[in-house]
Amino acid sequence: MEKFYLGKTIEGLTNEEIKQALKDSLEGKSYKKVLIIPPDFTRFHSNSGFITNTYYHLLKDHAQVDILPALGTHEPMSDIEIDEMYGDIPKDRFLIHNWREDVVRVGEVPASYVKEITEGLWDKGVGMEVNRILMDESYDLILSVGQVVPHEVIGMANHAKNLFVGCGGKTTINESHMIGAVFGMERMMGKDHTPVRKVLDYALEHFLKSRPIVFVLTVTTAPKNVIKTHGVFIGNTRKVLEEAIKLSQEKNINFVHKGIKKAVVYLDPKEFKSTWLGNKSVYRTRMAIADGGELLVLGEGIVKFGEDPKIDQLIRKYGYCGRLNVLDLFKENDDLQKNMGAAAHLIHSSSDGRFKITYAVKNITLDEVRGVHFNACSYDEAVKKYDPNKLEPGFNTLEDGEEIFFIPNPALGLWIDKNRF
Repeated sequence: MEKFYLGKTIEGLTNEEIKQALKDSLEGKSYKKVLIIPPDFTRFHSNSGFITNTYYHLLKDHAQVDILPALGTHEPMSDIEIDEMYGDIPKDRFLIHNWREDVVRVGEVPASYVKEITEGLWDKGVGMEVNRILMDESYDLILSVGQVVPHEVIGMANHAKNLFVGCGGKTTINESHMIGAVFGMERMMGKDHTPVRKVLDYALEHFLKSRPIVFVLTVTTAPKNVIKTHGVFIGNTRKVLEEAIKLSQEKNINFVHKGIKKAVVYLDPKEFKSTWLGNKSVYRTRMAIADGGELLVLGEGIVKFGEDPKIDQLIRKYGYCGRLNVLDLFKENDDLQKNMGAAAHLIHSSSDGRFKITYAVKNITLDEVRGVHFNACSYDEAVKKYDPNKLEPGFNTLEDGEEIFFIPNPALGLWIDKNRF
């Protein structure tokens, strides 16, 4: 089953068009128990909240509907976030995924296959875990909802990633992230058929084939914080991912005509409370920043480094000290070997000295930020010059003649210097 719905104008699909698409996708079938797996608040601009709410109201009168936000390693959503993202769905319909406790092992992607697809850079099998709820045979429909957008670990986000990482366990998350780090983020971002994608494709085909999963994928942009849904792709095949990727590559990859000397990235405090999430500002701009340039991150809401206390502790201990240094530390330290996702994050988040990274903060101390090898400055001082409410997306020339490139939300795209690509 494959159904593709594309917006006919630059404004994208209307809410009514989306509602009709979702209604059509149910094909008049009767379900008794449905599990919806949407992203959490960190993907607010995916429009998955509206989609989840619509499905709930289409199904609730004749089926039990449970909702399991795909938290991955993120902290659980607050009641306020649930209300803002999902609307009037009762709180008792929501389940919380615990990536350390709630999972079952469903299989292993063979070492021989992993070695082949990583060009020999990783030669171990990858254990695959999912939340045990996904294996509950009483569900006769599982709706995996989410956004396809460039991603640092897998190339393009969503599809099988929503299940094996968003609802995955420690082994799967750690090993998949480390494969991505070892293979090289810049070799993968914005592309399909990366090694991590192939691992998850293999696992979906071999370990979840019998589950009644239907993917509901969006491609969105959010200029001025207003969500525009350019496409909705619904089905149980890989084709829905491939069609969404084509549209996302068109809508979410932004080529700049020259290397950026200074990028200023704003992190919405409602979405970004940790550098674990906020470092999308690093991942998504690194291919556009010129050698010797600077990335200034306006991190008003940053209060910590890791979403998880253990990972926060590891980031504070080792810091963003560069790829080669982290690889050496990984070989020597058991705590990093047991938390490969954290090691991968440290690798992804360093510029390796090619450009300067400065976090402007107000809810964490400057010394704490400097302690993890980032530069730091006061948020309140930084926004006097770089006011996100006055800057336009893209290149801006300030009153003093300084040219900067402003990005209002790094999670919604990938920026690349076309001369380096």
